[in-house]
Amino acid sequence: MAVILATDNDFTQVLNSNQRVVVKYYADWCGSCRLFSPKFKRMSDDEAFDGIAFVDVNAETSPEARKLANVTNLPFFAVFKNGQLVDSVAASKEEAVRELIHKLDA
Repeated sequence: MAVILATDNDFTQVLNSNQRVVVKYYADWCGSCRLFSPKFKRMSDDEAFDGIAFVDVNAETSPEARKLANVTNLPFFAVFKNGQLVDSVAASKEEAVRELIHKLDA
């Protein structure tokens, strides 16, 4: 599945139209964010994560979406289930993000 690019304008709609969502918050100047992008794309194509929407949000240009997850650092990942924040992590390791995504199954 393709990674969805969301902004403040459509972030709530993306959350409400997908039961399970993982969001990567990034900034254009963030090197670690850029390095993680291919991993995030690969994870979105992983059959193990079927039915989960993968979303990219620019934390600098979408302050409302950033507030919903209490973003503290970049890259920052958050999982939402039925529009509600489940958990989040500031990390650049794929294993930490995979563990976060598995919390959607709980």
